[in-house]
Amino acid sequence: MRQERPSTTCDILVAGAGIAGLTAGLFAARHGWSTVVLGALPGGRLLSSSRIEDFPGFPDGVAGYDLCPIVQDQAMAAGAAFEMTDLERLEQTYEGWVATTSDGRTISAKAVIVATGVEPGVLGAPGEERLAMQGISHCACCDGPFHRGRNVAVVGGGDSALLEALELTQFAEQVFVIDREPSFRAQAVYRDRIASNPKIRVYAETVVEEVLGEDGIAGLRLRASPTGTESTLEISGLFVYVGGVARPRFLDGLPVTNARGHIETDAAMATALPGLFAAGAIRNTFSGQAITAAGDGAAAAVAAHQYLAATASVSARVG
Repeated sequence: MRQERPSTTCDILVAGAGIAGLTAGLFAARHGWSTVVLGALPGGRLLSSSRIEDFPGFPDGVAGYDLCPIVQDQAMAAGAAFEMTDLERLEQTYEGWVATTSDGRTISAKAVIVATGVEPGVLGAPGEERLAMQGISHCACCDGPFHRGRNVAVVGGGDSALLEALELTQFAEQVFVIDREPSFRAQAVYRDRIASNPKIRVYAETVVEEVLGEDGIAGLRLRASPTGTESTLEISGLFVYVGGVARPRFLDGLPVTNARGHIETDAAMATALPGLFAAGAIRNTFSGQAITAAGDGAAAAVAAHQYLAATASVSARVG
């Protein structure tokens, strides 16, 4: 049985320690509010990125595992405290919010910024779940070296998919990029690099019908959408970048998520509930880039600051 730990209080609680949460913690602390950031792995999914090229201030690019610790150090220097645990439950109270963490801690906060991100997306194809730990990955720099000299496939057409495909060319003999759309959604600079790389072959308007293999991935059965023609690819690894799945179970009962599980916010990152804000990939209109996640975090912290300042002003007048 899990033992309850003593409760604590803070002004602003940030749930999630990816680049959105780290930036929110930095700006909340810089505005003078006592700030706690929750996250079992500071940096989140960005830690698996070996190169971010469109983050301002890094003309030669920066690895996620280099960028995130820098922002965390800034946040801590500003006064933010970090708890290596996750948010398990969030409840609204008369005075604000009470959060319960996965290690049994209770934290009371006047405002909460949810920046927990999303879980990696799945294809939903037969064989995918069975082979999930036997050749399917969401991290090219982590698992690419295991496929040195062999063929791999990347599914997706956004920035992440194309960046990871380019990363995989350092290891694989050939990289197949499979996308259900007729053209990629990624930035033009990545599309151009994909088109000019002789180690990459693109399958557009194509879906994965089945992941093949017994004790490991052996190949894919594909279907071309326009014609219905099926084909088979022999691969040793499958890298999936088809978006993310939002599962904020800690928000159960709170009317702030849409049908897909993403949190609905206004332009200031505020939800329909007072004192509750969201930032990054968990948000309904997130654009999918590290810099916009950081921008969300900063905007949410400023909005939380303005909310608390206004609340304190009203309390002073009433008092």
